[in-house]
Amino acid sequence: MDELRLDGNAAGGLLGEIFPFEMTTAQVTCAKCGSLWRVGQAMVYGHDMGTIVRCASCDNALIRVGRIPGRYLLDMGGVSYIQVEEA
Repeated sequence: MDELRLDGNAAGGLLGEIFPFEMTTAQVTCAKCGSLWRVGQAMVYGHDMGTIVRCASCDNALIRVGRIPGRYLLDMGGVSYIQVEEA
């Protein structure tokens, strides 16, 4: 799995297709351990089934993104809350 692990910036393009703001600079709080991270600091695992953004502290799945034709499947159940700076 380590060969599939990247830093959170690797998910920037995909998340940029979904969100109208720079998601890599958004801060998320892990619902499992309470750690606060910028998405760009998290760990990302990408493969054919989708992309998983994981907490750098406890490895909890923060954000999961899948794609099917014409749709994104987004699960942010591992995030307690997200902070986005105003533009």
